[in-house]
Amino acid sequence: MAFDTEEYTSNALWFLAGAAVGATIALLFAPAPGRVTRRRIRHAGRRGLIAAERAGEELMEKGREIYEKGKHLADEAAELFDRGKKLVEG
Repeated sequence: MAFDTEEYTSNALWFLAGAAVGATIALLFAPAPGRVTRRRIRHAGRRGLIAAERAGEELMEKGREIYEKGKHLADEAAELFDRGKKLVEG
């Protein structure tokens, strides 16, 4: 099964968005004074931002790994092509 970077990215972003929305709704409906609720929302937002930054870093690292693998495969393919060309030319 191939690793689909776009699907992984999309799923990660939707998960983070859903978590943020769910946390916000839970805080808004929890019985607490407005000041406490606002503070909770602020903290949840900060945690969400940290989680998004970590997810972004992980996605960047995965992207680098995929790029390096692709570059290596392209180099190997070019080398094989050159060898085949030399064999055909004699």
